[in-house]
Amino acid sequence: TLFRSENEEHEHQLMDLWDLLMPQKKLKLRITKEWGDIGFQGDDPKTDFRGMGMLGLTNLLCFSQCYTDESRQILSHSYHPKMGYSYAIVGINLTEMAYSLLQSGALKSHFYNLVPGPPQMKHFHQFFCYLFYEFDKFWFEEEPENIMHFNTYREKFHTKVKILLSDQNTVLILKAGKQV
Repeated sequence: TLFRSENEEHEHQLMDLWDLLMPQKKLKLRITKEWGDIGFQGDDPKTDFRGMGMLGLTNLLCFSQCYTDESRQILSHSYHPKMGYSYAIVGINLTEMAYSLLQSGALKSHFYNLVPGPPQMKHFHQFFCYLFYEFDKFWFEEEPENIMHFNTYREKFHTKVKILLSDQNTVLILKAGKQV
């Protein structure tokens, strides 16, 4: 589903994301450069959702709701002067990674081991939360020279996750936070 700024529910979710990540700072305007504080590229986050649509926003929001402390900690990490990255953009990128793993069938064993029955969207969101948390750890362990090396490290991380998922007994979930 595309993100539509004329859809009140979409706008409400976007503002909820801001409030969860930046509780000490209220937005005065909907279109503002302040969105850059949580890792959007321009004054209007809707342009950053073009590739993954509402799935990108829903994943970011789910992570912020269910793992509030962890998401704020990762947002803080994203401000690092040398190894920082755009929090929201990376989250949207990891949404694409999670989706491609789902499409390829790489998540079958993970879901089979996690869920007694057909997986639901909440299980996909749980997997995204795991990915974001683990990517942040991976990024800082690898110590990239700067954000210009993002694609190289993204691919290394993607390969690492695919190897983990190739174990038929694997379950990749983030243990902290609230239940998704």
